[in-house]
Amino acid sequence: MYANPQIEQMNRSSLQRLQLERLKKQVKWAQEKSRFYQERFRSVGVSYTDIHTLEDISRLPLTERSMLARTHFMDWMTMPLSGVLRVQALPEEGESLTRAYTNGDIAHNVEMMTRCLTAAGVMNASLVAVQGDLSDSRLLDIQYALEILGAAVVPMGTDYHQWLRMLDMVGADTLVSTPHLVLQLVIQLQTAGRNIVDSPLKRILCWSRQGVQDPLRRHIQERTQARLYDLYGPAELGTAGILYQCEAHNGYHIQEDYYYPEIVDFHSDHVIHEPQHMGELVLTSLAAEAMPLIRYRTGQAAMLEEEPCSCGRTLRRIITPLSAV
Repeated sequence: MYANPQIEQMNRSSLQRLQLERLKKQVKWAQEKSRFYQERFRSVGVSYTDIHTLEDISRLPLTERSMLARTHFMDWMTMPLSGVLRVQALPEEGESLTRAYTNGDIAHNVEMMTRCLTAAGVMNASLVAVQGDLSDSRLLDIQYALEILGAAVVPMGTDYHQWLRMLDMVGADTLVSTPHLVLQLVIQLQTAGRNIVDSPLKRILCWSRQGVQDPLRRHIQERTQARLYDLYGPAELGTAGILYQCEAHNGYHIQEDYYYPEIVDFHSDHVIHEPQHMGELVLTSLAAEAMPLIRYRTGQAAMLEEEPCSCGRTLRRIITPLSAV
């Protein structure tokens, strides 16, 4: 199933034309409106006028998490607070990163998430339990996308008493959660003398803040006997829908109409073009409005897979060390 076949099955040349058009606009927008990127571009002597091809993206400076952590979010932003729809401080690894979203940013995030959910088999007949604090913007995107698809949504919060009570009331076939909350649910059910395997649960969308594929994945798979689909949602990216798994489970499709991927050497700014070579995944937003992200070093080891996927999607995939095993 496809949520947006026009994009998910777009031919390569058309997609690259769309990417280049959006890249030029995004870099121009960042340079003109974001103080952070004005200074970054000036420091290396580059301008949006230097972008003529997709390969020219390598002329732009890389962005690292430490830079964003030291930057006031208003300097990163491209507009005053009166121009945004949502502002949130997202806790991550002991610190908090503030993100702002326009109406367009939220719409893009929800569109990406509908693709993730649909690729995992979620549809209007699905009954989906969502673990976590819905004050988190990333979970809000997931809930909105589920409602657009017509799925029944059961917000379960973070209280395990609520989890058990809601599970008794409804027989969810899908769970959206983080690896740690899934394991907490398994333990709480076990403490109550129950086994999650006996529930109707058949799929889990597990979104991780730390990595594309969490090392707890195999343990969760064994304990739940459910089909797992990984999502990647660190605070810097502001959504959990940029990378997603289809039913083939052969790597992670990239939302290439919204994010341009590169593989860069871990110890330099050298872009790796050779196939089957691992490096660091670098992402550039192509349609962000409030807080564009130019050549962000994710810290994730990955390689780009150019071969077509058996699911029929033409969006390229990344392969991680764990998924390559």
